[in-house]
Amino acid sequence: MSDTIDSRHILAFVTLATTNNFTKAAATLNLTQSAISRAIAGLESDVGCRLFERAGKKVFLTQAGEQLLPAAQRILSQMSDARVQLRQLGRWGSGRLRVSAGLTACQHLLPPVLREFKESFPRCQITIETGDTEEAVDLLEANRVDLALGMQPSGHLPLTFRPLFEDELFFMVSPLHPWAKAGRVPADEVGRENIILYSKKSQTFRVIEKHFAAQSIVLRSFIEMGSYEAIKEMVKLGLGVSLMTDWVARRELEEGSLIALPLGRRKLRRSWGLFHLKGRRLSLSEETFVGLCKSAFG
Repeated sequence: MSDTIDSRHILAFVTLATTNNFTKAAATLNLTQSAISRAIAGLESDVGCRLFERAGKKVFLTQAGEQLLPAAQRILSQMSDARVQLRQLGRWGSGRLRVSAGLTACQHLLPPVLREFKESFPRCQITIETGDTEEAVDLLEANRVDLALGMQPSGHLPLTFRPLFEDELFFMVSPLHPWAKAGRVPADEVGRENIILYSKKSQTFRVIEKHFAAQSIVLRSFIEMGSYEAIKEMVKLGLGVSLMTDWVARRELEEGSLIALPLGRRKLRRSWGLFHLKGRRLSLSEETFVGLCKSAFG
């Protein structure tokens, strides 16, 4: 006895149970009566009991048949629903878009891209998972997202990286800070300043640490925070200085509540892009999203 039941046998069973007649069941399914008989015989052999009683040209369900019928009808209904859903996936604009991006990118980079994408794919289901680059890699490998927006991953990972743009990190200071008044950052003061930095677990923290270590500068006093919005507010209050890119503080720079100062002669740039598992073929909606990102950030 098999653990599974042939779907063709299920269809023949439900049709015969509905029509109570082999001739009508055969006509409904566009099959011969002998094909219906073989399907029912195969099903009865499979489940190990009789499902119909014959009375002349009519057939009636046995108790076992009556018990099987509701389950068989549900199976056919679910199969029909699955076919409809798969057919809808082939329609223009349908499907899904699963993307991972950091919270800051979700706030400052993605909204205009998603607005344009939704105009092209109005029926596409969009899912955004927030996470830094390392978390995005985990999400990709767990098949929870298909694309990730972030900085170029370090090391040899099974990923394809599609570059989008480069940004530069600046010191962000209050307009009242001595560096703002001087219009420059004295290199010998960096190590003594209270620095407010984004999470130590982030790739940004590591590239900042590496940048200053190469200049023999140790950041001795720093505050670690998990939100750039909170960092900006603390810098405005004069509680320290921070390092971030201009697109994160665009509004504050325009209104003058923060001042951006270069790090010095050695600039600190980061490469941003979209990455996905190597060898994976992107869908039409995903390729469109990549193209919109290139247009918006390029």
